[in-house]
Amino acid sequence: MTTKKENISCPVCGKKGTWTTDNSYRPFCSSRCKLIDLGDWAAEKHRVPGEPANNQQEPEDKDEE
Repeated sequence: MTTKKENISCPVCGKKGTWTTDNSYRPFCSSRCKLIDLGDWAAEKHRVPGEPANNQQEPEDKDEE
């Protein structure tokens, strides 16, 4: 059985690599690039397109009349 090795580029630094089970950081080349990407998500530099999650209006209190 032959396994196909796919050539990839690290999404952070662009370093060329191969998609194999030997690389535990895939699709990144290293732990450093993996953490840089995580930090970018935490800083909201990357976003998933779509409607905002908080688009519901708050119900009005009927007790305040």
